[in-house]
Amino acid sequence: MKAFKNKGLIWDNLYNFSLYYEVIGVLKNAIKYKSEYLELTIGMFLEELIGKVVDMQTMYETEKFEEAVKERTLRLQRSIEITIQAIAAMVEVRDPYSVGHQKRVGDLAMAIASQMGLSELRLEGIKMAGSVHDLGKIHVPVEILSKPGKLSQIEFDIIKTHPQVGFDLLKHIEFPWPIAQMVLQHHEMMDGSGYPQGLKGEKIMLEARILAVADVVEAMSSHRPYRPALGIEKALGKINKNKGRLYDHEVVDACLKIFEQGYRLPED
Repeated sequence: MKAFKNKGLIWDNLYNFSLYYEVIGVLKNAIKYKSEYLELTIGMFLEELIGKVVDMQTMYETEKFEEAVKERTLRLQRSIEITIQAIAAMVEVRDPYSVGHQKRVGDLAMAIASQMGLSELRLEGIKMAGSVHDLGKIHVPVEILSKPGKLSQIEFDIIKTHPQVGFDLLKHIEFPWPIAQMVLQHHEMMDGSGYPQGLKGEKIMLEARILAVADVVEAMSSHRPYRPALGIEKALGKINKNKGRLYDHEVVDACLKIFEQGYRLPED
């Protein structure tokens, strides 16, 4: 029984009665022949049986491994969400008028992306980016963020630095998505008139084009220190009017569609 040396007995793992009867059947048939054949037959059968049990054990261990990976992934995702929430809170502490703005932009952006058929993974990344897209405003003086009147050109130029500042703060964090790039590009316009890089058309990543539409719709629908809320109808009218020029036409169409289907911006 050379083939069976150093394998070790595994009878404790044989729970299926059909395996037991299979063993008995082999023994009954083999006993009609020489003892050498009996030993060889039993050895060959046990080799095959070991293979079956090892395969079952491998399947079990694989399932346990997959469960462990899934659990660890969920913990990691939760850690990322908590990190994102903490980052978002940093902005809202300094800019009380924007409380809930980033969360609503993230929710709307994800709804638009879903309507466009993007994958679940990309949906999650867009939501996360929306939740921190104004992080760079922590670099903007509170007096500018809460100014009740029209901003001067110098003040507006300071405001326009926030995508770059947000990118610089996020670029070294290893998210599963290009969050920093989405934040950097969310004020870029299709015709190249946006900031900070003046990107144009397809050079703007799709996620950023979605954020741009979600951002303007939410901002126009909400109260700001320099004006009252303008309402969702005016917001949708603006993106529709500028479809293809400032905003991606497919993104705008998807946004209009979800509101037609009953979507509403979440409450604070």
